[in-house]
Amino acid sequence: MILEFVTFPSPRGWDRAQILEDAKHTIPKWSANPELLRKHFLLGIGEAEGTGAGVYIWPSVEAAKKAHDQAWHESVKKRAGAYPTIRYFDLFLLIDNENGRVVEWADDGKARALEPA
Repeated sequence: MILEFVTFPSPRGWDRAQILEDAKHTIPKWSANPELLRKHFLLGIGEAEGTGAGVYIWPSVEAAKKAHDQAWHESVKKRAGAYPTIRYFDLFLLIDNENGRVVEWADDGKARALEPA
């Protein structure tokens, strides 16, 4: 499993309400992507203020790159004034207290439920 961490500057002069409204317009696009497992929208606070971010969960880096094509990069630059920075991580273990589960992913992407401690 892959966690993709995307950061970009928040559009200048936009407050939280404007950023939230803009993000809502992307719901149909991301909801329709069958490879996207989860997306978190983030807005920097404290020393990260002025930074927007997204955390995406994908089955592969290829799926992430397919969704974040050149047109998407250009749309971020147009809206935020700079291209996004993207980093990929191997998501190998998840503790999900909200749903009372722990999941481990093997190198081949297969999930295995573990017993919560």
